[in-house]
Amino acid sequence: MKGYGMIKVGEHGWLEKEKPTFGPMDALVRPIAIAPCSSDTHAMHGGSGPKENLILGHEAVGEVVEVGALVRNFKPGDVVVVPCCTPDWNELGVQQRGANNAHDMGPMKSFKFLSSKDGVFAEFFSVNNADANLVLLPEGVSVDAALMTVDMMSTGFYGVEMADVQLGDSVVVFGIGPVGLMAVAGAKLRGAGNIYAIGTRKNCAELAKEYGATDIISYKDGDLVQQILEKEGGKVDCAIIAGGSAESMNQALMLVKNNGTIANVNFYDVTDTFNIPTYLWGLGMSDITIRGGFCPGGAYRIKKMLNLIQAGRIAPEKLLNYQYEGFDKIQDAFTVMDEKPRDLIKPVVHIKWD
Repeated sequence: MKGYGMIKVGEHGWLEKEKPTFGPMDALVRPIAIAPCSSDTHAMHGGSGPKENLILGHEAVGEVVEVGALVRNFKPGDVVVVPCCTPDWNELGVQQRGANNAHDMGPMKSFKFLSSKDGVFAEFFSVNNADANLVLLPEGVSVDAALMTVDMMSTGFYGVEMADVQLGDSVVVFGIGPVGLMAVAGAKLRGAGNIYAIGTRKNCAELAKEYGATDIISYKDGDLVQQILEKEGGKVDCAIIAGGSAESMNQALMLVKNNGTIANVNFYDVTDTFNIPTYLWGLGMSDITIRGGFCPGGAYRIKKMLNLIQAGRIAPEKLLNYQYEGFDKIQDAFTVMDEKPRDLIKPVVHIKWD
């Protein structure tokens, strides 16, 4: 079969590979819509370690082609929403009390499409534990909206959950790419008061306001920290880091109150380092919680995201501002994601099969 991914670190292109095998609890799926992600381009450039001959992609809505003998809830022809994170639910890593299911066999090992097998930029891909991971596309939810639940919405909302945003809280969101925009939307849904969104791109800033940001903060207008402290009249309750460099952590520590929370959903490079002066963390005594995490996966979580769309609470499809048609356009969509023109928020490729 044909797929698109990384030939080696720094080189992407079309690959010819065997059609994936699947087990009795798994499903074989072909994509009908995919969305390249900065995690894909990050991996291609070596940001998650050396990889080669790997089909990329982890955001898809697809059509079931075949199912394993033990799959009960799906059949060929079903249109399904595929979480970016597909845990193996029999692993002890997902059974620990309070565990994030993203870490079934180790750190982020539930993120199988980028860590242990070929991804969704292919004619076919396999999904493990199909009954526990796939979700039927609900009535009244568009393919584009559903596609944005599998990573962008789930990740942005996980930042909000980790930050423990409460009614009336003041929140800072670092970065207003697609994940940051979903963090803004999630903070509003959680009942946040002031939401300060940090970014400079015009269309992203406009969408951030639409999703609930009360203020757009740009480095072009001066020091980011001072701008927020002045607008808020003091420090904020929590910060969500969804973009920027490792320096964003120090800025967040300057902004968050004692007893506040910093939540990171930004995917750093293997070469990045945090350099945190102890005074920013109150010499270790500030009771500021710092959390970083990968979005959980599985059918239950994605169903919750889809419920919000069905109820008219959020329209995540507005992120998709570069539209492509046809399997062969995956290359164009991946390239634009890698080059990141100023007006890009998120590309999507719609695929029709004969």
